[in-house]
Amino acid sequence: MSRPEIRPAQLADLPAIVAIYNSTIAGRMVTADLEPVSVESRLPWFHAHQPERRPLWVAEIAGRMVGWVSLSDFYGRPAYNGTAEVSIYLDEAARGQGLGKILLQYVIDNAPQYGVKTLLGFIFGHNEPSLQLFRRFGFDRWAHLPQVALLDETERDLVILGRRL
Repeated sequence: MSRPEIRPAQLADLPAIVAIYNSTIAGRMVTADLEPVSVESRLPWFHAHQPERRPLWVAEIAGRMVGWVSLSDFYGRPAYNGTAEVSIYLDEAARGQGLGKILLQYVIDNAPQYGVKTLLGFIFGHNEPSLQLFRRFGFDRWAHLPQVALLDETERDLVILGRRL
């Protein structure tokens, strides 16, 4: 895989961002959404990612979006401003080719300029590829929430991985 260009997301990117997100729903590995979401429904989420505080970046190769990564508020209270949740979503064709490593390293390198001192990953316990990715970058298991999600009649665990920067 070629090295992607990583840049701040623009509103015009939202349909492609949503398409990548929706492509993960059926696999029941990455998101707790059970049905595809609409571009319109994601507008508030998009606008909550202020570029100066909680950015949303897209990764492109040859002008085609292959993934995105974001920092989101943790718990929404001012005392937690130094903590952010990392979300990484990849296009189906880009999975398993090292793009997740590139995007996670990008977040680790850039998060401090947004006042982030602690990164969190919220990952389903059965999503071993994502758990391995975060562990490879020095994230430790900080919490285990057993059977908190119901995916197709199967209760799933949520693991919270954390890393201080």
